Amino acid sequence: MVLALHYSKTNTYLIKGRLGYVLWDTGWAGTFPAFCKELGRVNVPVSEIKYILVSHFHPDHMGIVQNIANLGPRLLVFDVQKKYVHDADEIFKKEAKHDYLPIDDAEASIVSFAEGKNLLSQIGVQADIIASPGHSEDSISLFLEGGDVFVGDLNPLYELELHRGTKVEESWNHILARNPRNIYYGHAKMAELDGKGETEKDDAPSLNELYGVVKTIIRYIDRGKTKDVICRKTGAEKEFVEDVMRMYLTHPGVSVQGILDRIEIKGK
Repeated sequence: MVLALHYSKTNTYLIKGRLGYVLWDTGWAGTFPAFCKELGRVNVPVSEIKYILVSHFHPDHMGIVQNIANLGPRLLVFDVQKKYVHDADEIFKKEAKHDYLPIDDAEASIVSFAEGKNLLSQIGVQADIIASPGHSEDSISLFLEGGDVFVGDLNPLYELELHRGTKVEESWNHILARNPRNIYYGHAKMAELDGKGETEKDDAPSLNELYGVVKTIIRYIDRGKTKDVICRKTGAEKEFVEDVMRMYLTHPGVSVQGILDRIEIKGK
């Protein structure tokens, strides 16, 4: 069973095993109180979370790892991720308001994919873990029996044509070779594969106007315009412009559809 947690702009999930849960990703620093409240909503005590897995160590995916680990869950860091664990530390030093706790290396477990698979199986979660670079070198994906796959910030499948001949395509080829059924993204909505491609689980409203706004914002970003200038010229809200700028600058090659999905505009 997969439980989606709704407390952060990053999608995080609890995966239930026979003897406990695995937490996939954690969101930004500063979201720990909201995380605790969300656990209450889904009625899962933190003591039932046995392992934390991080799709990649960017700040919006690992910001409260240590807060959670301090309560008992064990962080599994895979070999390919080891040297990237502290990449976000400098970012959070500049964002002191988030009350960030760096990951304690002494408490994290460095494991191979085979060792991680064995640990998860011991709590009843039958899964495979593979490297899936493209968005970042430390990105991993998690496969569950039954076809659920968690890919973090790997560029969505519908953007694949934009990434032919890259590590993104190589990672998707490895994933698709396993015949996944449901794709869980780090920022887009969960998608179901129907044999012809992916379809979103929820129907989306018309976004023609927003497409135009996002395209205009992107043009101004490419011209080096500041956030304030872009807000003034487009009339868009500051938060929306910030979201578009963040996604455009941190996800090379992202499409307009990808930006809208990543900032969850479909649910607004």
